[in-house]
Amino acid sequence: MASLLARLLGTIFLLSLVVVAATWSRRDAFPPPDTYDLAALTTPRQQPTGRKPFEVDAGDQRYLVEPLFDYVLDGVVVSYHDADSLADIWHHGSWRDFLNVRDLCVIWGGNVKSAVYQDMDFRNDSWTCWAYWPDAQTGARFRMDELSNNHLLTDDPRVKQALMAARPGDHVRLTGVLARYRNPANGFSRGTSVSRDDRGNGACETIYVTDFEVVAEANAGVRDVHSAARWIAGLSLAGVLVAFV
Repeated sequence: MASLLARLLGTIFLLSLVVVAATWSRRDAFPPPDTYDLAALTTPRQQPTGRKPFEVDAGDQRYLVEPLFDYVLDGVVVSYHDADSLADIWHHGSWRDFLNVRDLCVIWGGNVKSAVYQDMDFRNDSWTCWAYWPDAQTGARFRMDELSNNHLLTDDPRVKQALMAARPGDHVRLTGVLARYRNPANGFSRGTSVSRDDRGNGACETIYVTDFEVVAEANAGVRDVHSAARWIAGLSLAGVLVAFV
């Protein structure tokens, strides 16, 4: 009986792995432009802020945040980087930066409407978003002033949970302030871009986020199937081991 159960669970485990593999890349595939609210995906809204500098605690550190502009951004996520990833030796290790929890690289405007993003690849490292196109014609269609890499700061668990749920292809909306911040204890500091036209070092937006939402989730059905298959794979593998014991 135990052997029959083990074989049944083993079959379920293998089938679940097939589903996980089949949905792995499709869960973050870029949807076509007509799935988005293109009217909302406009240039970020920026205006002078009345907020004064303030202190926040994150991890075991205290940071001074200096707001510069109120900021609202609607964009489609094309890549991301998490500050607590194993490959990141900078944020938590060298910089003791626990306030910048995630970077999101997003596009808007003509970059979404033209569908050029579907012909491109994007990648984030610890502080930069890289955009790749296969040929000069594709590159000529892409507007760098309709892409931004955003260093997202928060000490609010609710906001962090929301922004950590965002994945490539999602339409997201965030509200906050463009800000400089620093850690007086170790001298670490980071500024922010205040223009969408700049390039290179210092061109990323640093945003203290007060509200974040996924307006439209991409590939929701595929993601649900992928998540369920991973759970079933784990449970069936555990069942196999128990049955053998």
